[in-house]
Amino acid sequence: MAAIQEVTAVADSDAAQHAEGDQSPGVLSERDLAVLEFERRWWKHAGAKEQAIRAQFGLSAARYYQVLGRVIDTPEALLHDPMLVRRLQRVRDARLAARADRLRPRQ
Repeated sequence: MAAIQEVTAVADSDAAQHAEGDQSPGVLSERDLAVLEFERRWWKHAGAKEQAIRAQFGLSAARYYQVLGRVIDTPEALLHDPMLVRRLQRVRDARLAARADRLRPRQ
C-alpha cells in the first residue's frame, strides 16, 4: 500500500509541477538539475546508488530511472551537460538493445 501511495504522490507532484507552469520552457527544474548532478557520481558498491536515490529523492529506483529517462531526452539537458547526457543516452540505448536481444526468439 505504501508503494501505491508513493507512486500516487510522485505522479501528483509531477502533474502539479507541469500544471502550475513553475518551470519556464527551455529551463531545467531544480529536480532535473539534481538528477543530472547525481548521475555524475560513480558508485562502487551494489545497492549504494539505490539507497542514495531513496535518501536524496525519496523515489524508488524504478521511478528515478523513469524521471532520468525523461530528463535526458530534453534539449535543455543536452545543452546543460552534453557529455553526460550523451553518455547516459548511450548506456540506456545499449541496455535496451541487450534486452531486445535477450527477448528475441532464437532460431
